[in-house]
Order: sequence, then C-alpha cells, then structure tokens
Amino acid sequence: MTARFLFPFLAAFLLASCDSPDEPSAVSLAQGYPALWQVENADGETEAWLYGTIHALPADVAWRSAEFEKVAGQADFLVVEAAGLDDTAGLAALFGRISADEPPQQGLVARLDPALRDTFKEFADEKDLSVAALDGLESWAAALAIARAASTGDTRNGIDRILIDEFADEPIGELEGPERQLAIFDDLPEAEQRDLLNAVVEEATLGDEGVQALAVAWKSGDLDTLEARSRQGMLSDPELREALLVERNRYWAAQLDMLLAQEKRPLIAVGAAHLVGPDGLPAFLEARGYVVRRIQ
Repeated sequence: MTARFLFPFLAAFLLASCDSPDEPSAVSLAQGYPALWQVENADGETEAWLYGTIHALPADVAWRSAEFEKVAGQADFLVVEAAGLDDTAGLAALFGRISADEPPQQGLVARLDPALRDTFKEFADEKDLSVAALDGLESWAAALAIARAASTGDTRNGIDRILIDEFADEPIGELEGPERQLAIFDDLPEAEQRDLLNAVVEEATLGDEGVQALAVAWKSGDLDTLEARSRQGMLSDPELREALLVERNRYWAAQLDMLLAQEKRPLIAVGAAHLVGPDGLPAFLEARGYVVRRIQ
C-alpha cells in the first residue's frame, strides 16, 4: 500500500509529479467510480458523506460521477486529512526541521536488509539518488525520499487538492495537518522505521504495476481489492499498520463524532485505504452509533 493512499502531505511534498502519458492510463480505462458513503444518525438523518481519495493521479481519469456531483453540491463544507497542500516551501521547511534532528548512527545501505542492498543500489543509480544525502536522514525520512523517487502519477490531480480548491470559499476542516502526519513517522521506534524503510525500498524496486492495480481498484470502487492491498507492503507489519492506519482511523472517528454534532453537513474526503475493512473509518463510526451506507 503506497503513500498516495495514506498521506496527502506526502503526495504534496514528497511524491514527484510527472506528465501523463500519451496513451490512456490503465486507471482511465477502468470502469465505474470510486466508493462513496452516506453517514446517518440513529433517526436516519444524513449527517455527512465519506469519499475515498487518491493523492496522485493521471490527468485523464474521469472520477466524477453524477452521484458525487450531487453530494458535493449538498455538502456544506469539506473535511480532509491535511489542508494547505500548495505550501510546498512550508512543507519542505517542516520536513527539513525534523528529518535529521536525530542523526543516524549508520549509513542508509547498512540500515537495509542485506537482501535489498544490491537492488537498492541499482535503483539509486537509475533514479540519480544521492545515497550520501540519504545517509544523513532518519530512517523514516529516507523512506519517504525513496518513495518520492519511485512515484508516478501527478499530485496536481490528487483528489484532495482538487476538492480543497473547489471548496475554497467554505471553511475546510483538517483531521491531522502535515505536522501531525510527519510526527507519526518521527515517533516510530527505530526498529519500526527500518521496517518502513525496507518495505518502501522493496515496493519501489518492484516497479509501478502494483500501484496501477491499486489505482484501478480505487477508480472502480473495488473495496475487496483495496482491503486486501491495505494489508500488504508496509501495512503487513502489525506495528506499522496500527500506527499508520488503524490508530489514525480511531482518532478521526472521535473527532468526527464531535464535528457531526453540529448542524452543517461535511463531505469527508480521506485516503481510500482508511475506508475499508473492520478497522476502517466507517466501522469506527458505526461503533459510535452511526449508520454508514454505501451509495456508490
């Protein structure tokens, strides 16, 4: 499971943009539309809508449906994981402040699993990555820099960024913000940071086929595939899954429970990985007494 489904901050700052290819992308050819849910209270009254997003996408993907347009028109405001995604200078400064404040005791290659070292060196040469520069970064920060080098898609077409622009005249709620998102990584124990680093390197050196398949599943609303993929890669590690996904969903549900007590109804747009399975955000909201019904 790649960062483009988990952290919009990473897509905005750490994931590189690239031009869309001349040929139609696999995502653009996928049938159907991304999943959309309606959140109702115990009396059956609509309180909000949930929409699963992707944080980087080719420009040729037609993801807007008539049902989505209807919901976007009814929503009073937008809630996202992190706003201010256009402030790349501020995001870069934030990353710079904390990415090396505890200098690592070993170079990057020494922190990798031995089986990954040769393939990483080849990857670094191919992408013109400065291994010397990565040596000075904490393991989590090096992992994100490698994810940037491996990324495809265009972050300017990330659904979060598009919706933030469209709701610019309304208040925009923020579930975390970039500083809290980076702190999640920075607070990981070194052992877990290295698990993250190795998982990112392994995924990066496998190419983009898995990312494409994941984006196709998002576009077509294939929740079974999204859930299965949300248990692979970095999220197959129980501690990383808890920190990067489950605990965040639990925290968000508590925030939304207070937010939904007000009269205005939000469109809540978060990474698609957060909306699937028994520890997804819909499940946590249902545990708090809401009815969460898929409408697309």
